[in-house]
Amino acid sequence: MPPNLLGFALINGFTFGVDLGLLTTLRSGLHVPLWLAITVAYCCAFGLSYVLNRAFNFRSHAPVGPQLGTYVIVVIVNYLVLILGLGAGLAYLGLEYHLSRILAGLCEGVFMYCAMRWLVFRDRQPAAEGTTV
Repeated sequence: MPPNLLGFALINGFTFGVDLGLLTTLRSGLHVPLWLAITVAYCCAFGLSYVLNRAFNFRSHAPVGPQLGTYVIVVIVNYLVLILGLGAGLAYLGLEYHLSRILAGLCEGVFMYCAMRWLVFRDRQPAAEGTTV
């Protein structure tokens, strides 16, 4: 098991809790439309996830600009397909919105770990001389 998988699970478990807490506050407490509540909670949680994973889990020292650009693309795809497509779609089909968000979150966790490990925070260092890639 890759060592950063546990770190990812801990960090993203925490940020998922932040996401659900904000979602509940916005939707049930403030009666914000579901699509807007999901979007605001998601953006806050994924901003926090990026910062925590970059610093503590993947320990990246790559330039932030290109890395953040890749992350934003990954997050947009994740948002459209899994969060709005699957999560909101299940809620609109009648599944309670917390449960639909949790199910989408499970799929999202797999997708985001793979994307963060192999796309966003991948080691971009050239191979040392005499080694094979």
